[in-house]
Amino acid sequence: MNPIIRNILYLSALSLFIILAGYFILPDTGPGRYLNELTILTVVFLCICSISFVIFQRGRSKDPQSQTLHTLVSVSVKLLLEMVLALLWFFAAKKTTIESVFMFFVLYLSFSLFFVLVILKTLKNKSL
Repeated sequence: MNPIIRNILYLSALSLFIILAGYFILPDTGPGRYLNELTILTVVFLCICSISFVIFQRGRSKDPQSQTLHTLVSVSVKLLLEMVLALLWFFAAKKTTIESVFMFFVLYLSFSLFFVLVILKTLKNKSL
C-alpha cells in the first residue's frame, strides 16, 4: 500500500478514536457543544497532518538533499498551520474556556506525537 495513503488512514483512525473517546468522556453540558468543538478541531488537525505527510512523502522519492529540505518544510508547514489555527481558535473564535484550551492542546500533542513517530519510523528505515 502507498505510504501516503497508509499514513492518512492511520491518521483518520486516530481522529475517529479521538472523536469517539470525546463522545464518552466530555461532559454532557449543552447540546453537544464540546463535541462539536472537538470534531471541528480534530478535522482541522487531520487536514494539517495530511498536508504535512504529503509533503514529507513526496520528498522521500527525491535525492538526499531534497529529502532533508522536504522534511524540514513538512515540519515547518505543520507548525505554522497549527499556530494559525491556535490564533484563529483562541482569538478570533474566542474559545478560551478551560475545556477548549485543554482540547486544543491534547489534540495538538496527540497529532504531533503521531507525526513525529511516523517520521522517525520512516527515517529509521531510510535515513536522510
